[in-house]
Amino acid sequence: MPLIELKDASFGYNQQDIFKGISFQIGKGEIFCIIGPNGCGKTTLLDTILGILKLRQGDVLINGSNIQKMRPHEIARQIAYIPQAHSKTFPYTVLDVVLMGRAAYTGIFSSPADEDVVIAEEALALVGLTRLKSRPYTQLSGGEGQLVMIARALAQKTPLLIMDEPTAHLDFKHELTVLETIVQLINDTNLSIIMATHFPNHAFYFENNNIKTSVALMDQKTFSQVGRPADIISEENLMMLYNINAKVVSCHIGSGAELKQIIPISTIS
Repeated sequence: MPLIELKDASFGYNQQDIFKGISFQIGKGEIFCIIGPNGCGKTTLLDTILGILKLRQGDVLINGSNIQKMRPHEIARQIAYIPQAHSKTFPYTVLDVVLMGRAAYTGIFSSPADEDVVIAEEALALVGLTRLKSRPYTQLSGGEGQLVMIARALAQKTPLLIMDEPTAHLDFKHELTVLETIVQLINDTNLSIIMATHFPNHAFYFENNNIKTSVALMDQKTFSQVGRPADIISEENLMMLYNINAKVVSCHIGSGAELKQIIPISTIS
């Protein structure tokens, strides 16, 4: 049984379709990347998987259970969400922010138990931020803040993470740090991840690091192709998807491994 499966999923507002006819499934220890131009419906699709929006047609199944029949706290024990941006409004400590990931296991009028604190500290250790646990969240850099969001999601102890543009607004180093953290988490904990991204090179990065990776090209309100990055991220498909000229190049790095990357050349007028 797949960990999560979408069957003929469609969603829209009034008579306007946002996406339609989308089907896919992933198992444990896999990453599923959704790429496509701005406004193609990636974030809306993620919101339906999270149960925030109700599908017009089709089903979202988590371990065989329909998400529309699950209560919010039940969904939160199966799926954790990492947004592309998070407002740092109140100066909670980093540990307190990560503890918020335990909300699905804590009663409305209850405080986190000692076990919850231990789980939060373990999550911080997984992303390498133990040294910052007492620092106000408002004083973190963008990259550090994104790692805290990942730690908060890990504290939920879910088998699936959903990430919406997890490296948006990050500098080159922090982007790579987040990608390295994702690879480590999949290898160490067998997590599964659904990730919307504007950067097709991310799919190549995961595949280059021997993570079982699938990629979906989202355009014209549906998935035009789904498959391995090496099979479907081509110069022709990038031209179709983004209306650009690009080159897909390969180079050899240490131990004879091959690294694929996309080099954008020009837009097509």
